[in-house]
Amino acid sequence: MKLNRKWLAQLRAATRSLLHTKPGTPGAAVQQALRHASAMQQVAERQMRDFGMPPDVPPPPPPPRAPHGALSGGFIDGSHTNAAGRRDFKLYVPGSHTGKAAPLVVMLHGCAQSPEDFANGTQMNVLAEEIGCLVLYPAQSQGANPSRCWNWFNAVDQRRDEGEPSIIAGMTRAVMDDYAIDADQVYVAGLSAGGAMATIMGTLYPDLYAAVGVHSGLPFASANDLSSALAAMKGDFRRARASERPLPIIVFHGDRDTTVHPANGDELVAQGAHHLARPGTAEPGRVPDGHAYTRTLYPGDDGIVHAEHWLVHGAGHAWFGGNARGSYTDGKGPDASREMMRFFRTRR
Repeated sequence: MKLNRKWLAQLRAATRSLLHTKPGTPGAAVQQALRHASAMQQVAERQMRDFGMPPDVPPPPPPPRAPHGALSGGFIDGSHTNAAGRRDFKLYVPGSHTGKAAPLVVMLHGCAQSPEDFANGTQMNVLAEEIGCLVLYPAQSQGANPSRCWNWFNAVDQRRDEGEPSIIAGMTRAVMDDYAIDADQVYVAGLSAGGAMATIMGTLYPDLYAAVGVHSGLPFASANDLSSALAAMKGDFRRARASERPLPIIVFHGDRDTTVHPANGDELVAQGAHHLARPGTAEPGRVPDGHAYTRTLYPGDDGIVHAEHWLVHGAGHAWFGGNARGSYTDGKGPDASREMMRFFRTRR
């Protein structure tokens, strides 16, 4: 994959198409995937009924286009191919980008979402304009997963330089080759299935990603097939051996999340903070006219926070502080995107 640098001159004049679809929950996505696995069909359907997942519903027609507001940059379309397959992506280059080495944030969408939908909901491109970073949105294909979920529960997709991790890492490196990127400021974040894959990327490639942001996601290697994925989402996950290298991580999870059990967020932070001698310090807070939350910080001996956990009270399975133009958002806060960027900027 090689991006054409001449496209940069056309960015500010390019139109950005917005795709709005109402995705099914990751649980419904796993349900759909299970229906494609005939050997497990009867067992899977019984598990799905026990889990109480909602049925699939057809997506509504896309709403009218909305103005981009503070956005002055634009998307560049691209793709990356290796032995594990091909994935498309969209790269947001902010209008504030000067050509100097800038941070790069890799954003992994949830099931049935698209890069445009995820960008609209998280508003990460607005922050990119403020900070001057680039944002890479890999797109899962329906050929790889019928509901466009990242395959975080497959054993092959939990190994370095294999499966989907190799594609996402290769895509990240290719963008770094084609643009002026500060190699010490490359980060990865995601929602739900994308959050689970972000954990995998940060665990397998600590040399590439300086920090990880996980929203409503799952721990590394918490499942190894579709059946164990269902169990993990209910809170009965496999506990993998923690990485020997520290995993700087910020986690957001709603304590009323009925799609991915909040215990997954607890385990994510435990894995990220296992090397720290100090216990976490809890700080309660509330968003004005919004959600209450408990923010727990895990500092190291250097005083720098290495892990951060936001448990949002009364909240479900949605990106906190997100914009309603995107799917799976909760505007009652806290602002997960801004807090992730704040945390990322402390890590190099």
